[in-house]
Amino acid sequence: MKAIVTGTIVTSPVGGVAWDYGQYALGLEQLGFEVYYLEDPGIPSYSYNPETGVYEEDPSYGIEFLKRSLALLSPTLAQRWHYRAVDGQTYGLDAETMAEVAAEATLLLNVSGGSVLRDEYLHCRNKILIDTDPGWNHFVIFPQWDKQPIEQQRWGWRSHDLFFTYALRLGQPDCPLPTFDIPWLPTRPPVLLDCWLAQLPAQQWTTVMTWNHYPQPIVHNSVRYGSKELEFEQIEPLPTHSPASFEVTINVNGEAPLDRWRSLGWSVVDAEATSASVALYRKYIEQSRGEFSVAKNVYVATRCGWFSCRSVCYLAAGRPVVVQDTGFSKYIPTGFGLLTFTNLDEAVKAIEAIERDYDTHQQAARELARTWFDSRLVLGEILERIE
Repeated sequence: MKAIVTGTIVTSPVGGVAWDYGQYALGLEQLGFEVYYLEDPGIPSYSYNPETGVYEEDPSYGIEFLKRSLALLSPTLAQRWHYRAVDGQTYGLDAETMAEVAAEATLLLNVSGGSVLRDEYLHCRNKILIDTDPGWNHFVIFPQWDKQPIEQQRWGWRSHDLFFTYALRLGQPDCPLPTFDIPWLPTRPPVLLDCWLAQLPAQQWTTVMTWNHYPQPIVHNSVRYGSKELEFEQIEPLPTHSPASFEVTINVNGEAPLDRWRSLGWSVVDAEATSASVALYRKYIEQSRGEFSVAKNVYVATRCGWFSCRSVCYLAAGRPVVVQDTGFSKYIPTGFGLLTFTNLDEAVKAIEAIERDYDTHQQAARELARTWFDSRLVLGEILERIE
């Protein structure tokens, strides 16, 4: 059986992104599939270069990062990948070979819409969209595709056969995300438990964060939504209210108020130091005490029920997680290993609760990863839906 997993590793060549898509591919390999990685984002598409700090037409940095990442994740996957650049040049497997794979594949898992559905990919009989960014997709990307000429729309999101989303509450009366009359199915980020091993925990609660993530504000029905910059300000004083230690990993050359954070007691680490490779990213999570994080404002404000693909890695490493509730707590068990908050006071109490019985919460975190996010479980639920 052959399967294709798409992603944005060349486009965003950082450790966390490689794990996001790599665990889908590794999970399918674990289930017996011959897996191929595909990244064909369409035109225009550019690749981020951390060395220059800008997105470039030349994908050289991203290609080399992809090669190194796949080699560490899976020796077989490292030989089965295809990338199409902005100028149409392809890397890895040639376009003809990739078309043959698509025609033979049991499924194409288009994670985050990492690939357009070119005519040659449409031959795959089970094309599955995994919506990992509800809000940006439902308010911006999907409507943009629907405005394209008909001949271009056939490569777009509606040409999939099944539609899954991280928005567990999509379709609820109080969730304003449009469904576009699509029968969305809920899903969760998968994690491979064997890839994340508990180390002796450090003293610092950590988070890996992008500041002001979206290239433009999201406006829907006159309501303006944003990213983490609108939520983090509410809990900035946390270190002054808790004896625990907290660290933010972020691009230090961005617009985030790093000096203010430091004055409040936050440790600030450059994201390049923790995300330069899949190995460094994993080590950072495994050596953390736990994760503390806000969610993007658009997830919180829409109460969509999104849950983080990074948080499942912390859980799998036996690291307790304290995160802002987006509505997911109605579907995913909380209270042990995973605690939620909606304001500063609740955040302080959640950290205190875990610190009082850290060992219990550490074990509960790993168990939650096993019973709710194990890749065999998550991918199994998807495979049950295909022909």
